[in-house]
Amino acid sequence: MKRPGAGLALFLVLVMAPIAEVKAGSWDEKVFSSHLDFDTIATAGPSAIPVLIERGRVLFKAKFTLEDGAGRPKATQAIVPTKRKRGTNAAFSRTNGPDSNSCSGCHTDPITGGSGDFVANVFVSEGFESAEFDTTDPTFSSERHTTSLMGAGLVELLAREMTADLQGERNDAVKLAWANGQTVSADLVSKGVRFGSIEAHPDGIVDLDRIEGVDADLIVRPFSRKGVFTSLRQFTINAMNIHHGMEAMERFGVRWTGSHDFSESGVPDAVTPGDISALVAFQASLPPPTVKQDLPDDWRVAAGEGAKQFTTLGCASCHITTLPLKSLTFTDPAPYDMAGTLRESESDQSIRIDLSKTPFASQLQKNDKGEWLIPLFSDLKRHLMVDAQVNALGNELQAQRFVERDVFLTPRLWGVGSTAPYGHRGDFRSLDEIISAHGGDARFARDAYLACDKTMRDDVIAFLRSLEIKAP
Repeated sequence: MKRPGAGLALFLVLVMAPIAEVKAGSWDEKVFSSHLDFDTIATAGPSAIPVLIERGRVLFKAKFTLEDGAGRPKATQAIVPTKRKRGTNAAFSRTNGPDSNSCSGCHTDPITGGSGDFVANVFVSEGFESAEFDTTDPTFSSERHTTSLMGAGLVELLAREMTADLQGERNDAVKLAWANGQTVSADLVSKGVRFGSIEAHPDGIVDLDRIEGVDADLIVRPFSRKGVFTSLRQFTINAMNIHHGMEAMERFGVRWTGSHDFSESGVPDAVTPGDISALVAFQASLPPPTVKQDLPDDWRVAAGEGAKQFTTLGCASCHITTLPLKSLTFTDPAPYDMAGTLRESESDQSIRIDLSKTPFASQLQKNDKGEWLIPLFSDLKRHLMVDAQVNALGNELQAQRFVERDVFLTPRLWGVGSTAPYGHRGDFRSLDEIISAHGGDARFARDAYLACDKTMRDDVIAFLRSLEIKAP
């Protein structure tokens, strides 16, 4: 029987100890003097999780160097491994990356893992054969404001449970249609959020025309402005490649590219699955935003009235105050990722992080079913955000991963008081501005807000400004 703490000791000996042995000196600029092995971490068990999270924090704040493999000189930023047609990447490029050498270079406001100012914006383009011609022109790339990662583990867990619900409803409809020999209609609803409906036919064919706000595979993808990334792991692999030129083995390594150094950086296997797991663990364990407690009396009263108005005006129909979560156990790898991101079927066991043991868990409320209430103020659903009269948010000319140009994931408003500027481009300086820019599916709530007198609008702003990312 393994004695208490043996898992942590094994992890330290096999993974962390080489750092001290190999490192040339305490002044060395190189980030990686050794790499984490996924199987060793998973075997080590729960006692190793705090060390893994700390390693992730270090990597999140680290500034990657050429000796670490940064830069991807002969590869593009594309999600699918893609070689440059000509030339070599410059050290930094705002349009096709690498555009930073540290995760915390953008996710830093008001704390590490938070948002960023407009100056930290990135440019999203697919990055295939024409990557070297990308410019800041919206014809070639879409400019995006940095999103906060606070509470990201809770967000992914919600999305996983919603995906399981939606796919279960689809599967039940297919089975019932086959058993009864009749077409079955089924609403797609999870955690009170409706994602349209489907029709299942006795022959197994499913009509998907009436699905709303989610992909046809019914996987809820909670990350990015468009809601196109399934997991923190997928998000991290993409970000490491795009922003830092650090290519993860599980997507750019020998299995998929036939090369240990696809980008020709001179550093083989620059980022291991274990390294990615450390970054995932750090992000997954970030505490969620909270409600500001030390409010002056006038702000406290106004915020209380504003919370009522937020619901009355219809804002909470998309920015749902809380979503119920059954389990706080975060597993890595995630259950719904596809090729190029480590999957459950590709590992003998998973890394398990019990978020119920974190200090922030004690601050979460529960419903009468014993489910955790996660106050993210979102439905994790995509919506059309423009119409013929109100189209300020319709400034993108490219679709992303087959999501229409004017459709965006409902932003999580927890912490919104700490994440100015606003909008997917970060070009709205105040909350009043971004509310006024809501069109499309949110037009009714925007119109109701603008029809209020100034005092009532100020109350709504007071409420939103009370939702903060708390600095230690």
